[in-house]
Amino acid sequence: MESIPRHQCLIYEGAPSRLLPQMAAVTRDKLSQNFRCVYLNSPPMVAGMRSYLAAAGVDVEKMQTEGRLLLSSKLDHLLEGRFDGDRMIRTLEQAIEQALQDGHAGLWATGDMSWEMGPQRDFGGLLAYERQLEELFGKYPQLSGICQYHAETLPHMVLRQALISHPAIYVNATLARLNPSYIRPEEYGRSLRESADVDSALVLAALSFRPNSIV
Repeated sequence: MESIPRHQCLIYEGAPSRLLPQMAAVTRDKLSQNFRCVYLNSPPMVAGMRSYLAAAGVDVEKMQTEGRLLLSSKLDHLLEGRFDGDRMIRTLEQAIEQALQDGHAGLWATGDMSWEMGPQRDFGGLLAYERQLEELFGKYPQLSGICQYHAETLPHMVLRQALISHPAIYVNATLARLNPSYIRPEEYGRSLRESADVDSALVLAALSFRPNSIV
């Protein structure tokens, strides 16, 4: 059976808070597998994540003190308010290596791109960033994560780029599926033409997320 890729995309509609129960469930499971877990989002979402983790039985304060859990709304990866993909990749690679040095099984990370892109909302370097990120996943089998894309706040082209650049689509806390719209990085140049097939797949990807499916 073909394994599901570790670089996953979650395209969703509705309130971002709908994601919290599932992200808390996945984080709890990854913590139990000795992964260092990173959650990046806005201050209200970080506060909500902390509450849902506690409700799921996670000792949040202990996990944070021990360095096993990072809940952050910092935007240190921005350069003059703009998203800097190279800086983000360097930060992630350092975080993976540090997690392994500290004796963790690996690093699991998730963040909402609406927040990560910063207030300038400059998406010009997004596809290049996702390409670098896919290469990072290839370099480190101990890395796994979910890139969250809010369909109601991000430009349509950004969602198209998100869809083609992730080999797997997140469905719920126990399920992800191969992404039939995934295009390898070396083929990006010929893939960004408007396509009814990609747009239809984009709608299906948003509909596939099941916010109430927690096992």
